Amino acid sequence: MSHSHGQEQVPRGALLAIGGLILFSLIVVATARLTGFRTGVETPSEVTETRSLRFEDAPGGVIHVYEWESGRTLATYAPGTENFVRGVLRGLVRDRHSRHIGSDIPFHVARHRDGALILEDPATGRRINLWAFGPDNVKPFARLLGMPALQPG
Repeated sequence: MSHSHGQEQVPRGALLAIGGLILFSLIVVATARLTGFRTGVETPSEVTETRSLRFEDAPGGVIHVYEWESGRTLATYAPGTENFVRGVLRGLVRDRHSRHIGSDIPFHVARHRDGALILEDPATGRRINLWAFGPDNVKPFARLLGMPALQPG
């Protein structure tokens, strides 16, 4: 005895429900990203050291890092070096640019009592825990503080 199965179709209502759920999810995620909503954000411990910085692009892809208050050069990165620093700065500067914020407010790099190393842009409120990107990527920012990149504790 043979059975003939016709084309089985998913009910239209189920397809609409799935499409609606996908659309709803995209709207929630987009809203959360655009408003800066973040979950599970820890409050860093007390700041033990901080430095205000100014970053400047120079011809040929060179980046200069200056101490904000004194104008003293802290570091110079040649093209092709410190790519993590370059990437982080690109993101922060792009965020400022999208909000029409200039470069007249310094960035801050801070070491906290628990060992966290945070790069902050007070102009936008963005804070980046640099340890999230691993010890090799923390080193150039720790050097800007004049300290070794100690592991957070």
